[in-house]
Amino acid sequence: MNEKYLPNQFRQKLLNGEKLIGCWSALGNPITAEVLGLAGFDWILFDGEHAPNDVLSFIPQLMAMKDSVSMPIVRVPKNEPVIIKRVLDIGFYNILVPFVETEQDALDAVSATRYPPEGIRGVSVSHRNNGYATIPDYFNIINENIGIIAQIESQLAVDNIEKIAAVKGIDCLFVGPGDLSAALGFLGQPNHPEVQKVIQHIFSVAKKYGKPSGILAPAEDDARRYLEWGATFVAVGSDLGVLRQATVALRDKFKN
Repeated sequence: MNEKYLPNQFRQKLLNGEKLIGCWSALGNPITAEVLGLAGFDWILFDGEHAPNDVLSFIPQLMAMKDSVSMPIVRVPKNEPVIIKRVLDIGFYNILVPFVETEQDALDAVSATRYPPEGIRGVSVSHRNNGYATIPDYFNIINENIGIIAQIESQLAVDNIEKIAAVKGIDCLFVGPGDLSAALGFLGQPNHPEVQKVIQHIFSVAKKYGKPSGILAPAEDDARRYLEWGATFVAVGSDLGVLRQATVALRDKFKN
């Protein structure tokens, strides 16, 4: 499995500003993961914050991605070193860290993914990420092969956005439009002009510091607008949303 992910070419594409279109996975099911993986997205985000997932449910979903060209990415439930250590050990190489609000939060996220002396990641001799000890040079190369995406979703994060963007090891700034709109006083209104203004500001700061920016945008018009604004890491839908919309549309064909 590791030949597919090492070196982390996806991270390099992200840093190069290539357009990377992805899909959110919230159903916590390996069959769903396999179907999404075969669709050919650049990346699939497996959600550990707002979906019923843990390390035991993530593993079969990662296994289901073995025939996919899509890079599996995980959103951890919080910026916490033990949680981050565990998702790394089970086989993720790219992590979306939610609720990064300060420079220190960003530094902590980076530190949690790096082995000493660059960080504080705990050492296990044999785990899924290092092919159960079958990668001889794993400990020499892995620190530079972990991608970290910082999720910006609060007023404090916006206030500190330049300091967060400047942190070495933060590879991308990702807007959480739902929480950000709520934090700005416009709950459920991510398209409010004031929220859109802040999103555009986040993208511009990311560009200033040579970092890519991303966002979740299941509505096509929104996704295309954000791509025009310079976002390159964009989720254009979710397994849950696609299933819901398709089943309702199918019902309506016959019920009406």
